[in-house]
Amino acid sequence: MTDRLVLPVLLRGWDEARGRLDQRLAGLDDAEYLDEPVDGAWSVRRGDDGSWTADWARPAPDPAPVTTIAWRLWHLASDCFADYLAQTPSGRPLAVTGREWHGDAASALRDLDTAATAFRTTMAGLGEEGMWRPLGPDWGPYADSSWADLLVHATDELAHHGAEIALLRDLYRWR
Repeated sequence: MTDRLVLPVLLRGWDEARGRLDQRLAGLDDAEYLDEPVDGAWSVRRGDDGSWTADWARPAPDPAPVTTIAWRLWHLASDCFADYLAQTPSGRPLAVTGREWHGDAASALRDLDTAATAFRTTMAGLGEEGMWRPLGPDWGPYADSSWADLLVHATDELAHHGAEIALLRDLYRWR
């Protein structure tokens, strides 16, 4: 058996999932971005002060609400990729934090690109050996998990939310 590197394989999975999502997001406009396909959907909403925030509840309702493309882009870019980087030397790459997000598709797509690119760059920068280091105490119950584990998890988030966004776009076009 030869020594094989796992980082290029993990990054290829990330790149493939990201490429599929980028293709499916082409042409997204504000109306579709904020479209609520069912009553009670979670989205991103303008507050009385003019700022936009993502719907959220703890504990999550059962059954979980359907979420809009806007909500899913917030979840991927800010709640996942940017928040994961908050615990790294590179830091959080977005100005929005918490449930803050964008009321327009162009800003959301810009921040998705920023967060996803920063996350991939940070993962690649860890190198093969760094991928196997534990995340550390700042990660609470995931402290003993490796950076490779986090990259696999982030790729899963990218792939499954990307597929859901693609389905929402298909349904929007057929309504």
